[in-house]
Amino acid sequence: MTFFEIVILAIIQGITEFLPISSSAHLILPEALLGWDSQGLAFDVAVHVGSLLAVIIYFRHDIINMTIDWCRFGFTRQQTTNSKLAWFVVLATIPAIIIGFTFKSFIEVYARSGAVIAFTTIVFGLLLWYADAKAKCVKVVDNMTWKHSLIIGLSQAIALIPGTSRSGITMTTGLLLGYDRESSARFSFLLSIPVILGAGLLATLDLVAEPNAVDWSALAYGALFSFVSAYICISLFLTWINRIGMFPFVIYRLLLGAVLIFFIYI
Repeated sequence: MTFFEIVILAIIQGITEFLPISSSAHLILPEALLGWDSQGLAFDVAVHVGSLLAVIIYFRHDIINMTIDWCRFGFTRQQTTNSKLAWFVVLATIPAIIIGFTFKSFIEVYARSGAVIAFTTIVFGLLLWYADAKAKCVKVVDNMTWKHSLIIGLSQAIALIPGTSRSGITMTTGLLLGYDRESSARFSFLLSIPVILGAGLLATLDLVAEPNAVDWSALAYGALFSFVSAYICISLFLTWINRIGMFPFVIYRLLLGAVLIFFIYI
């Protein structure tokens, strides 16, 4: 890849990983519009590492407090808000692990087409609009229950279908359960940490088995630009989401889906 391609693809990954607009839909656009080659497995791992570091650093205080209280619970059996939240993140991650391992091959063969991505981009965009329009927005993340975390975790598993958007479907579910926009986004971002980590580890294992040489400078730049764009995205999104709502992202998804359909069928 050229340096320009590295920068653009890394920024796309960093931004779309956390916005409710589907990263998979965007990563096929450079191929469709500009004729770029696929970025390859090694680069995919690198940009996910950058995104992972961004969310970990941004939520570092939450993660430290959750980890300390979760470990303390093992000795004292005293639950705190932070230890509960840690358990809820673990619980919500389990469905994606089980369903991901069970249907990984099926999804890779039958669900990675442009038509599927265009369809899911539009349909789940409309569902996001409905959830935001009907949301009561009365609960905060401290009100999370094990049932709600499990429901959000099950919805996250749906995002294994490309075009759904992991952040989009988990925020949609949080809104439908009555959580406010910021809390829905915050739990979604925390939930992304084990998911991105797990996906990155699996991709790394596949990468080790590949005989091709690795362009380490391309990977370093990819991780760097992905990290910067993801960190800025998380910060701005949590600052603005209560003011702007989800509707701008809904409109964007509908337009994106229409563009994908145009290039696929016309």
